[in-house]
Amino acid sequence: MRLRVDLLPTAEAAYPDVVLVVDVIRATTTAACFLEAGAEALYWVADLETAKAFKDEDVVLAGEVGGLRPAGFDLGNSPREALEAPVGGKIVVMSTTNGTKAAHLAARSAKHVLLASLYNAHAAARLARELATEEVAILCAGKEGRAGLDDLYTAGVLAEYLGFLGEVEPEDGARIALAVKRAYQDPLEALSLSAAALALKGVGLEADIPFCAQVAKAPTVPLLSGRVGAALVFKRALPGQT
Repeated sequence: MRLRVDLLPTAEAAYPDVVLVVDVIRATTTAACFLEAGAEALYWVADLETAKAFKDEDVVLAGEVGGLRPAGFDLGNSPREALEAPVGGKIVVMSTTNGTKAAHLAARSAKHVLLASLYNAHAAARLARELATEEVAILCAGKEGRAGLDDLYTAGVLAEYLGFLGEVEPEDGARIALAVKRAYQDPLEALSLSAAALALKGVGLEADIPFCAQVAKAPTVPLLSGRVGAALVFKRALPGQT
């Protein structure tokens, strides 16, 4: 099984099999939390205007601009907020600066797209291994066109666990991610040093950082199940139940 890590989304990238999209601070962590809180589905869209077009009484709009909740949206992009949000049975439409765009890029070619973070790392890796036939790719969302230490560290955690699950053939990007993971003993240290974490601190949302640094706390994996218009529809999946 090939194991690939892309440090950033690129327009020319093609994915023949399974992709784990990582935006650990915070979109993919928050996505798992919304589904843990009982949301029926997540609609991931590429921009705020597309998100607003889905608004109705059974839809919750969530997202961020500069880390903060956009005007007219019900919720921001905080996983702590998402876990406590009254979203049971509702559709959550999300748009974020980096994560939702990376997912759309992956969905152009991949057979399966999963949203992964440290929070659901082991479940996401197990499900990816179950679904893959030739390759597991980990796509780091990065931060506004630049590679992110937080996502690369998370990719290393996922890559290491995938190695535990069975023999893999890591490509260079995967080897880089594994080296980054081994350079930090503490997930919180790695995440706290990232540009994404520093940006959160700048807007007073630093409490989200230790939450995002929790490893393997949730069994829920958002799995792409289809599309509605311009939205990618993610639903709750569990390893061993696909």
